[in-house]
Amino acid sequence: MNTEHADPRDLAAIRAAFATANGGGPALGWDAVRAFEAVHGVVLPEPYRTVVAEVADGSAAGPPRYGLVGLAELPDDWGAGRPERDLGRPFPLTGPWVWEDDPRPSAEVDPVLDQVFDHGSVVLGTEGCGVYWHLVVTGPHRGHVWYVGGEGAAPFGAEFGSSTAEPGFAGWVRHWAAGGPWFSG
Repeated sequence: MNTEHADPRDLAAIRAAFATANGGGPALGWDAVRAFEAVHGVVLPEPYRTVVAEVADGSAAGPPRYGLVGLAELPDDWGAGRPERDLGRPFPLTGPWVWEDDPRPSAEVDPVLDQVFDHGSVVLGTEGCGVYWHLVVTGPHRGHVWYVGGEGAAPFGAEFGSSTAEPGFAGWVRHWAAGGPWFSG
């Protein structure tokens, strides 16, 4: 997984997947992507960066189930009253975490939980019922796609045991385009 340079094969597969997805927003163009990055103090990982600039800024027909939201958007079911998201602060996790089973007191868990939802990732979309897909843009898992739900969070990809797919945005899109289950963990 190369987060610095878009692989032409990945881009071709992603373009093909989004060509069949109806209702996508037009690509933002490079100036708008760079402006977003400057405001948030990040550089988006490839190939997502190129997709948003050149292919589409969102898609009504997945992935995920309710569509890929635009770069600067949040899903309609995103919690009201959540703190402002800070993409420049690192995403805190590097492995799965089921906070619902965490034995620590909530005073220790809650601050990290807020970071999982609000630091270092763009929200790609929702599966509904409080289940979101995030693309990590800052931190050790930069470029990985994460499932974040009400009970816990886990990285997507075969190396993490959550699917048979490659990790990262390209693997996530390929998995969706092939009709794979959204999560098998």
